[in-house]
This record gives sequence, C-alpha cells and structure tokens, in this order.
Amino acid sequence: MEKLNYEIITKPAYRAIGMKWEGPYSEIKELKEVINTMSTRAGELEHAVEPEVQLGMSYHLRPDGFIHYSVFEVELKQEIPDEMEEIIVPEMQYLKVQHEKGKDFGHTYSKIYQWFKESDYIPYTEQNVEYYDDLPIKHERYPIDRDLNDPHFEILIPVIKHHLGQ
Repeated sequence: MEKLNYEIITKPAYRAIGMKWEGPYSEIKELKEVINTMSTRAGELEHAVEPEVQLGMSYHLRPDGFIHYSVFEVELKQEIPDEMEEIIVPEMQYLKVQHEKGKDFGHTYSKIYQWFKESDYIPYTEQNVEYYDDLPIKHERYPIDRDLNDPHFEILIPVIKHHLGQ
C-alpha cells in the first residue's frame, strides 16, 4: 500500500480573488463549470501571485453540500473583476498532502482521515460555526495546466494541535 507524505506547514495570511459557488452535492456539475470559467478568466487577475496555481477552497457549511471558492492568490493592489469575490485567508497551520496523478482522490482523502485518527492534530474549525464534514475546510492547489480528468494537486487542511481534556 502506498504511503502519502504528510507535512505540517504554516502559510502566512493572503488575499485571493475568484468565483464563488454554493450548492448541494447534486449540483456538483455547476461547480466544475465555475472552476473552468475561473481558469479561463485567470488573465483578468494581473496581480496574481502565482498565476500558474489555481486554488479551490471548500467550506462544508451546509448539510447537503458546501461553499467553494475557485480563486487565485493576488497582491493587495489587485482590483476585483466583475462577478468575482475576494476572500482573505488568515495565517494558519496546514496538513499538506500531495494527491498524485493516476490515483483516486477519494482514496487520498480516506488516508487523510486515517492520519487525523493517528496524529496529535485535529481539523481547524471556527468557533460557533456548524460544519457538516469530518474535514470541514479543504484547500486545494491545482497547477493551471493540469489534466482535468486525472488531476494532480496539493491538499491543504487547516489544523490545530489537539490538547487532550479540552
């Protein structure tokens, strides 16, 4: 059985701009269209920090689906184009895992769930916010030139150190 490489990293706060999608799992096709549209509109973000890396940020804040931002990290001077939104991501610690081309991402995520069961970390959640997934916040970093049918990408799960008794 292949072993994933798990790394804990700290990423400084940053600003991202792109398109937001919110919906149930049954409408996931619409999300794919939003992601593709954002890929084609990336050139509108002339102050992108890494124009070759598209970010996908999922927040499981609804029982039947989630909120997703398809964005690019941008400099502060970047204006927000029509039909796009900004999201400010605070400095956080992340579990970083590479999903390899040719692998099933469901399998990659099940290995991540297992890692949490065996580690001193728990997924980060905001206080007084109800989440509907064991991994409530998922950030993914996609190379812009990825194979959409068999992508490889980096998974970042915000984490906090688990303190027993709390």
